[in-house]
Amino acid sequence: MPRLIDLSTPVRTGHFRWKDVERRLLKSHDSGAGQGTWAGWNLHAFTHMDSPRHVDPEGFTTDAITPEMTVGPGAVIDVSDVPPNSPIPGEQLAAAGQHLRPGDFALIRTRWDERASIDTPEFWLNSPWMTAEGSIWLRERGIKAVGFDFPQDRCIRYFLTGEARPPLPEHVTHYHLLKQGVIMFEYLCNMGALTQPRNQVIGLPIRIPDSDGAPARVIVSEEAEPLA
Repeated sequence: MPRLIDLSTPVRTGHFRWKDVERRLLKSHDSGAGQGTWAGWNLHAFTHMDSPRHVDPEGFTTDAITPEMTVGPGAVIDVSDVPPNSPIPGEQLAAAGQHLRPGDFALIRTRWDERASIDTPEFWLNSPWMTAEGSIWLRERGIKAVGFDFPQDRCIRYFLTGEARPPLPEHVTHYHLLKQGVIMFEYLCNMGALTQPRNQVIGLPIRIPDSDGAPARVIVSEEAEPLA
């Protein structure tokens, strides 16, 4: 039987960054009509998928994404030894990703969620980050999707520091991957539970027409025998 590992961050109220998360009961069992819950939040909060429309006015939207585009063979690229608050060198990413194949769903693993909680400023201010060189290397390897367990662009932290957001090219993964059609999944967790370099990834965003992103559930399936 395959082993299933959930890489999804729960959507919670009270987060200091995503203050707009709302959840309330529309009806309860006390009324005799069963329970119904209403929830609403920023589509780019917690574990989610970015579609190219997020950064490109001509890019395709969430409802254009088919299961074939976000489900399939995956490769874990382990760079968990990168120091905090530092870039992930392109050559380190390439050395760790020799098993990456065209059409893969790349999982960039830093295990940052084990060192800092997403609920704290430290998670954002001290995380490692991707470089333009590393992002270009991933794109040139022909991946179809990518997931990160850390705030992958250094400038994401600017929402805390108060610095002005820079032009799009400095959002290196958004510019070199997402804008070029590589679908991105952000704020994954639990990658430390993955035991095999290759696996099957199931990334399922909610189908929201004309949207630039969507909440997502990301599951990895590891076979009893490692995939070759």
